[in-house]
Amino acid sequence: MYISIIIPTLNEEGCLKKTLEAIGRGIEIIVVDGGSSDSTREIANDFTGKVILSERGRGAQMDRGARAASGDILLFLHADTSLPKDWRDCIENALKDDRVVGGGFSLKIDAKGFSFRLIEAVANIRAKYLGLIYGDQAIFVKRDAFFSTGGFMGLPLMEDVDFIRRIRKKGKVLLLDADVSTSPRQWQKKGILRTTIGNLFFLSLYYAGVSPQRLYRLYYA
Repeated sequence: MYISIIIPTLNEEGCLKKTLEAIGRGIEIIVVDGGSSDSTREIANDFTGKVILSERGRGAQMDRGARAASGDILLFLHADTSLPKDWRDCIENALKDDRVVGGGFSLKIDAKGFSFRLIEAVANIRAKYLGLIYGDQAIFVKRDAFFSTGGFMGLPLMEDVDFIRRIRKKGKVLLLDADVSTSPRQWQKKGILRTTIGNLFFLSLYYAGVSPQRLYRLYYA
């Protein structure tokens, strides 16, 4: 079982090194950059020889990285999310069951406070019982299943939710007990309440049938 890790980046100099250090050695790492103006690509070059320039957009960047990957398992990792030490064993054990096509890790936010613990709990309950595993939970998937469902389809927003909905038709998708540690920056930037309500709002619009392209325009308006 050979695993390739794909990391989409855009001006991630503040967190990328920590993320790359947590991966360990002997792994194919593909960093797909959307045109950073900081030292992101220089940091990436210290860890991997596969740094690819791509059009901007997380879905498009991850699809581009998947096409360049040689692994039979693809792991999509956000630049501000660190894997646990035993992440390889966790994935390999999960995929021993032929019915399993992919999954993700439980969420841990790298910050103190009851509000963050509540966000973690809700996210993990959502992922476990509703099957909604988000991109900051380090989605992994069998290569054949990924491409047979069209990957992330270059979607600019909701690419993770849309992909998980499609991949679940191919087989079982697991939430692992092991935690990834993700940065609290998205909640700190806009505020916990505002971010949470905003995420629910856009998720509701997506399930109501609004296209990811239109959601993207609304989100960044």
